[in-house]
Amino acid sequence: MVFRASVVAILVLLFGVPWWTLALAGNQWPAPVVAALTVMFAAGLAGLPALMVTGHGRRRSDPAARAGDTLLGVVWVLFTCAVLGNLLRPVLALTGVDEPARSRLVAVAVAAAALLLVLWGLVEALRIPRVRHVSVPMARLGAGLDGVRLVLLADTHLGPIDRTRWMSRLVEVVNALEPDIVCHAGDLADGAVAARRGQVAPLGLVRAPLARAYVTGNHEYFWRAQQWLDHMGELGWQPLHNQHLVLERDGARLVLAGVDDATAAASGQPGHGADHGAALRGAPEGVPVVLLAHQPTQVESAAAHGVDLQLSGHTHGGQIWPFHLLVRLDQPVLHGLSSHGGHTRLYTTRGTGFWGPPLRVFAPSEITVLTLRAA
Repeated sequence: MVFRASVVAILVLLFGVPWWTLALAGNQWPAPVVAALTVMFAAGLAGLPALMVTGHGRRRSDPAARAGDTLLGVVWVLFTCAVLGNLLRPVLALTGVDEPARSRLVAVAVAAAALLLVLWGLVEALRIPRVRHVSVPMARLGAGLDGVRLVLLADTHLGPIDRTRWMSRLVEVVNALEPDIVCHAGDLADGAVAARRGQVAPLGLVRAPLARAYVTGNHEYFWRAQQWLDHMGELGWQPLHNQHLVLERDGARLVLAGVDDATAAASGQPGHGADHGAALRGAPEGVPVVLLAHQPTQVESAAAHGVDLQLSGHTHGGQIWPFHLLVRLDQPVLHGLSSHGGHTRLYTTRGTGFWGPPLRVFAPSEITVLTLRAA
């Protein structure tokens, strides 16, 4: 009951604040305008839970999921714009703007800003991500691996919106970068293998002479994670299920390890749970370690195990501003390169795709090229 009450309260706020701002709040619109806006917001308030349950519940209807996810993104942007727009009221009052002109100016500004942000966010979400280059010095890296290029993908979240062509174009961009190693740090898809097989298929064409490696994210544990690990193996990728590889070039070696997502142990799936000790058991001493771990919160354990560089995703950089403020309550880092424990570095990508609402606002997606340098 507490959970349901919390959901109802959140929904009432999400729809109520923009409804009050656009329809009431001293606007003195004609009655038909107020009625139309009221019906629109009431339909959204009633329809969103139904669409989300139908789309993401047991029935798993992709059309309902697309509609519900999009509505959620739009109302979040409207809510944010309404909150900020209402801060203009005292400013306009001080400048002598009286009602109803003051409230109407706020309403128009909120609607216009929300429309622009939604359109921009849609373009940003559906575009091929920009390539971001990062140089990472590693004290223990041998000269033979100096300059090795590792492309990091994460959070593709292939789901209700068919992005097969998008994935094919993404793979073309990755291959054009001529990487030595390609890694996917989890949250590959939202759905079972049978439902998303076609969207994931282009990953089988990724070229990387040293390794193609994959670890699970938290979303795999909604959809039988072991099946996704097995399927990526069938596509020629190395699933790092608490395991490691030893890569070698020109006499220099690098340990590429991976652990399950932080939520794996609680998922109830047998044999799953992040285990850094198992992942690094038998790894050669004195060789630098790059670890794939979906969530930045896993860096504390990585530092305790002497990992040189952890690669993570999960945060999406917040995806839709200002949601990043809530992400920071849960994760130590939002995005970028950071240092932990004196020896361990963490790179957190904003992610390659998007989850849920097909929007990215002030949190652009990325394909990350990490060039490892011998210090």
